Amino acid sequence: MSQFIQLHILTSYAPSNLNRDDLGRPKTARMGGFDRLRVSSQSLKRNWRISEVFEESLAGHIGIRTKRFGWTVFNAMIKAGAKEKLAQKSAEAIANVFGKGKKDSLDIEQLAHLSPEEQDAALALALVLAAEEREPTKEELDLLKADQTAVDIALFGRMLASSPRFNVEAACQVAHALSVHSVVVEDDYFTAVDDLNDGKEDAGSAHIGESGFAAALFYSNICINKTQLIENLNGDEALANKAIQALTEAAVKVSPKGKQNSFASRAYASFVLAEKGEQQPRSLSVAFLKPIQDEDQAGSAISALTKQVENFDKVYGPCADSRYEINAITGEGSFADLSDFVAQ
Repeated sequence: MSQFIQLHILTSYAPSNLNRDDLGRPKTARMGGFDRLRVSSQSLKRNWRISEVFEESLAGHIGIRTKRFGWTVFNAMIKAGAKEKLAQKSAEAIANVFGKGKKDSLDIEQLAHLSPEEQDAALALALVLAAEEREPTKEELDLLKADQTAVDIALFGRMLASSPRFNVEAACQVAHALSVHSVVVEDDYFTAVDDLNDGKEDAGSAHIGESGFAAALFYSNICINKTQLIENLNGDEALANKAIQALTEAAVKVSPKGKQNSFASRAYASFVLAEKGEQQPRSLSVAFLKPIQDEDQAGSAISALTKQVENFDKVYGPCADSRYEINAITGEGSFADLSDFVAQ
């Protein structure tokens, strides 16, 4: 049986536009018959993965996502003294291992997620090719697939349709964060004034614009298959535990970056419920099908969440073997203990 860790998180954001749609307005979703504010899982995962929290905890074990790795190989070979034509062909061959190449380009057609080991192996091969003045063999290209230890690949997976042997099954599932209450997206009408305009001839502003925004208390759900994560990391349980702790810290402390300079809406989680066990995971979003409308919004949301946990347990039996929670509204629990709990 797989061991699962679930994090149920409530985070309150002041007026903000954390995650925009194609029109530049805050993303929304309709749930329970009401419009809710939304932050996509893609936005959350991206901001966690590139955060200082992640980098400091997991330095040397984080991959890169790029279409341009062929240029990195090309530049390395040129620097090592290879002729341009040889560097071009070799870099194209190496880049094509990680994805389908674009015509007449060193770029590949889709973002490839490369582990540090795969990057090192490719660059080491590039230096050998430059020194020996030859192109790579098929056997050398086949060896570029490393036993990767990039925790972001192990957590969030990798899918390359053109190179299925590089696929990695994600060990972590992240739900879109939704507000626990209904929202109406508002518009911020703003102007900008030209500092060199003395106003004698033109009293108008130099720029006029609008920006959508809304404030919300979000519920988000993260599910980690620890068994899968350890397998993805080639049995390295210690690294898996560090990855889970880093992800937990990022999830409760790191905010999406959208419009932060305009709204300064960084926030820490107000409430976190962590669960561990071999039971089939389930979301607690049903607790908010009826929007929270009380004046004590945070307190009511926490009550609704914990009540839903109790009701699931009554109907299905215990849905987790153990639980730990922190509540920044009442000052109960500690993040240090939460971090220890998820890694045990």
